[in-house]
Amino acid sequence: MPTHPRPSPVLVSCFGLLLAAGVCPAALYPQTGATSAKLTYTRVFKGSTPEYLAISLGSNGAGTYEGHRLDEAQSPRPIQLTARSTERIFALVARLRHFQSLDLESHRKVANMGQKTFTYQQGEDVNRAVFNYTENPDARELVNILEGVAAVEEHISVLEFEMKYDHLRLSEELLRIEVELNNKALADPELLVPTLEKIVHGPRFLHLAQNRAKEIIDRVRPGP
Repeated sequence: MPTHPRPSPVLVSCFGLLLAAGVCPAALYPQTGATSAKLTYTRVFKGSTPEYLAISLGSNGAGTYEGHRLDEAQSPRPIQLTARSTERIFALVARLRHFQSLDLESHRKVANMGQKTFTYQQGEDVNRAVFNYTENPDARELVNILEGVAAVEEHISVLEFEMKYDHLRLSEELLRIEVELNNKALADPELLVPTLEKIVHGPRFLHLAQNRAKEIIDRVRPGP
């Protein structure tokens, strides 16, 4: 009967130490078959604020956001969504079959609400769905989440501008944020915290603005 070579005791010991430490030995080797997924959402609507909106996200929640007028240059900036929102977003994308051969348009006579586009890319595969208005509940929830992320990013842009050039109007913007929080119109409002912290600790800002910023932080900051 043929015999098979026995593994080296040193190799067995190393694998045992890895397993005991909670490390999968396979994780030490590159996985050539896996490719990361990417979702992109764009909305183009002349006369709205912003007129052009684009959010691109990887399956780890890292991505970019940009919002500007149609005649302005591109200006994407990095974002990092929470695991909670990222998981929900990509769960909805999966339920929508990654937009493969999917018609999301309602085909009803409705007002122009802007051209929206979902694009899902994984490796060489790219699926896209374009629509003005949809009645698909999963697609509508996905739009609401991504528009909620965009709203947070727009608030950050306004706060940063006013902190630099017009800090007397900070209280008004912070009040708008509170109203949208009450209406549950913001997604991942935790992204506001670093900017709000600058207001709270900025000696040249009004106490009203600082108090409102602190109240918002207390509402949106994740618990321990």
